[in-house]
Amino acid sequence: SVHFWAPTFKCIANIADFQKPPENISYLHQIGIYTHCGYIVFVLPKNWNFFSVNVAMAATGVYQLSRKIKYDYVPEGEAAAAENE
Repeated sequence: SVHFWAPTFKCIANIADFQKPPENISYLHQIGIYTHCGYIVFVLPKNWNFFSVNVAMAATGVYQLSRKIKYDYVPEGEAAAAENE
């Protein structure tokens, strides 16, 4: 059987990393988390708890990637102006 505890703790760790400064976020790590979550559709028999944890983990990976991209490619002035609109 497939145990979902490992992805659960990875998801919790990724949520805890929301406090991490964006300059310390790794593109490769977050892309790896996101792509790993895609493989859940091939796991048989279907484990819906495992699936839901992987969906949440993919969402945290996308959020972390968006933080990193915003930090690397959006100048500070534009980011502040976008938040105020």
